[in-house]
Amino acid sequence: MNAHGIAASARPAYRDVNVLRWLTAYTASVTGDVVYFLALSWAAARAGGPSQVGLVVSAGALPRAVLMLGGGVVADRFGPRRVAVVSDAVRCAVILAAAAAVMLASPSVWLLAAVALIFGVVDAVFMPAVGALPPRITAPEQLARVQGMRGLSIRLSNAVGPLLAGAVLVIGGTAGAFTAAGALFALSLVTLLTLRTTSLTEVSQRGSAWHELRDGLRYVRRHRMLAPLVTVIGLSEMCFSGPVATGLVLLADERGWGASGMGWIASAFSVGAAASALLLTVSTRIPRAGLAMCGALLVTAVGAVALGHAPSLPIAVMFGSSIGLTSGFTTTVTGAFVQTETDPRYLGRVTSVTTLCTLGLAPVLFPAVGITVALWGAEVFFIGCGAISLLAAALGLSVPLIRRAELHPPRPASPAGP
Repeated sequence: MNAHGIAASARPAYRDVNVLRWLTAYTASVTGDVVYFLALSWAAARAGGPSQVGLVVSAGALPRAVLMLGGGVVADRFGPRRVAVVSDAVRCAVILAAAAAVMLASPSVWLLAAVALIFGVVDAVFMPAVGALPPRITAPEQLARVQGMRGLSIRLSNAVGPLLAGAVLVIGGTAGAFTAAGALFALSLVTLLTLRTTSLTEVSQRGSAWHELRDGLRYVRRHRMLAPLVTVIGLSEMCFSGPVATGLVLLADERGWGASGMGWIASAFSVGAAASALLLTVSTRIPRAGLAMCGALLVTAVGAVALGHAPSLPIAVMFGSSIGLTSGFTTTVTGAFVQTETDPRYLGRVTSVTTLCTLGLAPVLFPAVGITVALWGAEVFFIGCGAISLLAAALGLSVPLIRRAELHPPRPASPAGP
């Protein structure tokens, strides 16, 4: 597939076989991640008790965060498809080897920590590479739809993954769960091998890896739109990439809604996010996308504060779905902006920066959640989330390039030839 063929294509992304291949690989990979993570945590709890779970999980999370920017360099230097294929193959081999080791002997904490460490290193390379693929498989005007499809994929994986992990853990134990995760990574690998990509006016990289990393960071810092946009992404995802889930647990406990109440609110959040992803997948265009994104952040801010003050569970569920809808919209639109505005030579590194913002900044808030709720109550925590979303909206509105940004509208279909 060449660049002209992609640009000339008027086929919606959800009907493009090549995009669907990428989506299948991405969904299988994310579902495999969920199964692997739950199996790892379960095995760590059984091998060393609850206190060891954090040690094992940190063994994978730390190198992934530290090496994420380097993974973007690798993706840009060798090409995202090649890097995604190789790293997916390594992930598959590591997890299947871990399954075999667990079959032969009871897993120790150190074995599980070693698996988590290797997996975290490889994941730091895989994630920027697979995230940099969409501009190479579809036209620019379809990127918002692709991001919507990605959002649906994540919601589906987060719904199916835990159910699958629970089933295989019951049937086959940790070894069975690792094998299931390895099979999903194998499906992702096979699908990626069938993916057709295009070159996007790239030049060969000649500097050292460190030079390329600094060059990528300098590119983001000096880019008139990407620099503030990355900050907006970091702020908008800071609460909603993880800490808000802890906040929901503490809010439900504080109000006496119990675990079922927390589940209802979390489910409403997921349904709202899935609805926004579906809407953007089938939508023909997003009028005044930059301004709409800032407006969604404002609504998210109001919804977060209202959720913390909800007097009853049904009202909390309503605000949970509202937050999911608007934050899902923001995630999809900002993702499309990043991929349309970035020079293809830097896409892997820019993707690694945004991924680090969404995955690396959120854990910093986890300790703050419990302390805040313990000292001042859940209301204050959600007021803080609202304030952060408000700050993100204000930053977006203050930058004309973001406020006036538009996404490429889909081109009308060309008339059929004779």
